[in-house]
Amino acid sequence: MKIHAYLHFNGNCEEAFQLYAKVLGGNYQGVFKFGQSPMAGHYGKEWDDKVMHVSMNIGDYTLMGSDAPPPHFRQPQGYAVCLDCADEAEAERIYPPLSEGGQIGMPLQETFWAKRYAQFVDRFGTCWMINVSKPM
Repeated sequence: MKIHAYLHFNGNCEEAFQLYAKVLGGNYQGVFKFGQSPMAGHYGKEWDDKVMHVSMNIGDYTLMGSDAPPPHFRQPQGYAVCLDCADEAEAERIYPPLSEGGQIGMPLQETFWAKRYAQFVDRFGTCWMINVSKPM
């Protein structure tokens, strides 16, 4: 069994995944738009260019997402995508561009359990945690 994160967006999925690919080194498997499906025009012509499904490999993991058309979009809550970084340098490299324009819950810093840890909601509404573990 594999577990994948599937993120929903309010019309800005493609922009979000472009940032995620740039910052996290992701590799797109494909972007499928509403206009390419039997749903074309169903939510209005402005939704035909929105993402019905995108999939991106990041190392051994897959991050997926889509735009959730009205009235199906709900602001995400109760979860976070956790990025377990190899070292402090990696955490310090990805934190600024991912958190820019978002809501910082806890800025990147050392804690009693982590060499670096941060919690934030990015400008697209995705909840993230960045972690660099300390030996326990």
